[in-house]
Amino acid sequence: MTSVYLVDDHSLFLTGVRAELSDEFDVLGVSGDVDGAIDEIRAHKPDVVLVDVHMPGGGGVAVVTSISETNPGIRFLALSVSDAPEDVIAMIRAGCRGYVTKSISPSELADAIRRVDSGDAVFSPSLAGFVLEAFSKAVPIEEDPELDQLTPREKEVLRQIARGYQYKQVARRLDISTKTVETHVSAVLRKLQLSNRHELARWASDRRIV
Repeated sequence: MTSVYLVDDHSLFLTGVRAELSDEFDVLGVSGDVDGAIDEIRAHKPDVVLVDVHMPGGGGVAVVTSISETNPGIRFLALSVSDAPEDVIAMIRAGCRGYVTKSISPSELADAIRRVDSGDAVFSPSLAGFVLEAFSKAVPIEEDPELDQLTPREKEVLRQIARGYQYKQVARRLDISTKTVETHVSAVLRKLQLSNRHELARWASDRRIV
């Protein structure tokens, strides 16, 4: 039986998905935060991880990137309400084998998990055309040497700053301290050779990192 692990910061959604999948899969556990998920996934070593995209602490990209470095055999399927192109591409580049939206039916989700476990790439029908077009044209979304210097957490802080949030707001949204936000921003400014957060926001806006 295929083993799965679920990562999502919405507990009610997690409960529902776990109940739907428990008869057909060995659900090893669930987690609602990035750091906890990384530790648990490394400990349980599931076949497939279902992971949400937007979560405090770096989001799904941070989970996929961290696990892929230490456990490359674990496969990931993104499960999100978002169908934004930048989210889809970011998760694929991090290492996801598929991306489906939360409007998917239970039977379709079960099929997607099995296909990802077998090595297939799986996408919601509304996303498949875009994904094929993007990769066939080698659209360089986030394919930027400067951006690739940043860690997943730094990228998430960068996105929040680009959206106009103040440090305290970013801290609340990512569930980290204001001091940690300041540390990440300082690191990003140094790596990108920028002087202040206004230049940083403009740099991110020019690359449509929002």
